[in-house]
Amino acid sequence: MPAAPARYDSGVTTIPSVRPDHAAMPPAKTLRLRQRLGKYRIERRLGEGGFAVVYAATDTVEGVSVALKVPHASLLDDGVMDDFRREVRLAARLKHPNILPLKTADIVDGRFVIAFPLGERTLGERLQSRLSVETALDYTQQMLQATAHAHQHRVIHCDIKPDNFLLFADGTLMLSDFGIAKVAVRTVRASGAGTLGYCAPEQAMGKPSFRSDVFSLGLIMYRMFSGSLPEYPFDWPPPGYQRLRSRVHPDLVSLIRRALEVNPRRRYADAGAMLTAFNRVRPRAATVVKRKPPTRRSTTKRVRDWRTVQRRQFQRRFGKQLQTNCNCHRCDGPISELMRTCPWCGTDQGVYRGATRFPIHCPRCNRGMKLDWHYCPWCYGTGFEVTDTREYSDARYMARCDNPDCERKSLMPFMKYCPWCRRKVKRKWRIEGSKDKCSGCGWGVVREYWNHCPWCAKSLNGH
Repeated sequence: MPAAPARYDSGVTTIPSVRPDHAAMPPAKTLRLRQRLGKYRIERRLGEGGFAVVYAATDTVEGVSVALKVPHASLLDDGVMDDFRREVRLAARLKHPNILPLKTADIVDGRFVIAFPLGERTLGERLQSRLSVETALDYTQQMLQATAHAHQHRVIHCDIKPDNFLLFADGTLMLSDFGIAKVAVRTVRASGAGTLGYCAPEQAMGKPSFRSDVFSLGLIMYRMFSGSLPEYPFDWPPPGYQRLRSRVHPDLVSLIRRALEVNPRRRYADAGAMLTAFNRVRPRAATVVKRKPPTRRSTTKRVRDWRTVQRRQFQRRFGKQLQTNCNCHRCDGPISELMRTCPWCGTDQGVYRGATRFPIHCPRCNRGMKLDWHYCPWCYGTGFEVTDTREYSDARYMARCDNPDCERKSLMPFMKYCPWCRRKVKRKWRIEGSKDKCSGCGWGVVREYWNHCPWCAKSLNGH
């Protein structure tokens, strides 16, 4: 007897109790574009994991777009089928506006297929574009509501990450992929499954709990509001902390910090408790509290070593021109967000850690950007969604892009790429007051003070 197909009737999913005939399964091949799979027509492949491939498809009966999760046929042993049965049953059990609903689970043309509504993109893809505080707060609310509902039903997701939140056209965010979720009982025993970048320390050691999902939510929140993702060993404050404090209320900072406590007992007990705390903070979350600079005690004796004197001389001569208004985290030398390398010690500054005078940050390199720029002029990457049609003038524009098709042609000093057309800038930028230039990139340097070229990292000392 062939395996009976699964049904999805009246909101109740039944999974075939008979194992699929593995010998009858087609070989593990990728489905082709426009190929038919039962009533579904394959449109494109969305992604692939260790056990399944996800496709965008059209339901030719209902006339709607869907996402199909199709396990690799060669891996469909009894254990894998049990995993997928559990995922289907969890998805059918969790009914919430912010949890991706299950359309159907069926065996189609000899393949086990799970169908879901098709979102526009993932939260991970959205985070490649600039994100306002209000939008980040809205996404946070929806993430917490989805996870709180799962926790209320004793389900630990175990893989909370931006790629598992799907965005739909109306702005709804839905949590998906309960493939490695565990149902909580008195003692939860599980492997260290999850995505490393968003995995709580105790989960990586095989001891997940509701508090592990809380930690993962805290990591996503920190990335949304600061533009940086904390890394192990999760020391506080992580990179991007000053940007976080400059964008949101201290109470929201405290909430995120509690969610990111390394000791699970110091975190919120579950996403429900975290949601309750967030709802209290939400009305003032976007309010920034201005802090008074600390007062300095006047002293008659000041110890000045030669390095301090040297760097102060540099700041007087070149600080304003180069905008060296922050310090290297390694040697404390004055640097600018325009620089890719610390010119004093050679430390890579690929991700900028200081403050900016620009209104927003690039989510990749964390350097400042203007609201009407289509591309980051400091790092190379995909473009951004420009929601403001206004063109902003600036006294710092002093050169022109050599692309005849460029819409604005305006460049600021030391830009590597045009913010309007992304063409690489051919101009060799010079530093007023210095005739030195790097033998590698040809840009201006100050050999009197620097040991490295801040634009290409080449040593200025000949070695």
